Amino acid sequence: MNVSVLEARSLSKSYGTTRALAGVDLTIRRGESVAIMGASGSGKTTLLHVLAGIIRPDHGTVAFQGSTGHPVEIAALGESARSRLRREKFGFVFQQGLLIPELTAVENVALASMINGVKRADATAHASAWLAALGLAGLEDRRIGELSGGQAQRVAIARAQATGADLVFADEPTGALDSHTSQDVMNALLWSTTGQGRTLLVVTHDPEVAARCSRIVAVRDGQIVSPAVSA
Repeated sequence: MNVSVLEARSLSKSYGTTRALAGVDLTIRRGESVAIMGASGSGKTTLLHVLAGIIRPDHGTVAFQGSTGHPVEIAALGESARSRLRREKFGFVFQQGLLIPELTAVENVALASMINGVKRADATAHASAWLAALGLAGLEDRRIGELSGGQAQRVAIARAQATGADLVFADEPTGALDSHTSQDVMNALLWSTTGQGRTLLVVTHDPEVAARCSRIVAVRDGQIVSPAVSA
């Protein structure tokens, strides 16, 4: 597929004297899964955060083209506009899930939609459907501490999909899991994103996880060293 969802050009980002990104160009195409790999300190997580609008680059541009609407220059948006973009168009899955332990599985998933103005009953029904689709039927009312690590990550995946996100960012989504559970979580992540025509961007240190993606991008010293390696 040739239609791009993200176009990053000349991205640079420094923290004091440390240069995290050094002129990165990257295109993410709609419907593909891209793995970003690199050693600790290579800049891969900073790249994900800039692409997702969590932080602004010092220089460069990131253009997002959603399934509807006009292209948006993310770095040019104010903080509130970037927050809204992340809520409405992006989904996130992190290594530890970052779920709310006081809420049940279905409440964690429904919350994302409710923040966007969806009525509680509708958000809960939609959340339950996603949990069931990801193999968690019957566990909707369990709190996060009552779930296994793999189950909790599938709750996080359901939450990332609940708002109909065009693009899902996953930062080491299997980093805290054993190899078997890691495979199950990647199956769920790929099915719920590229399997539904959406786009997935994964930061990972695990070559087996990266190999599941359609493209691998290697980052070293804040620069891309292999922009289009097919898995």
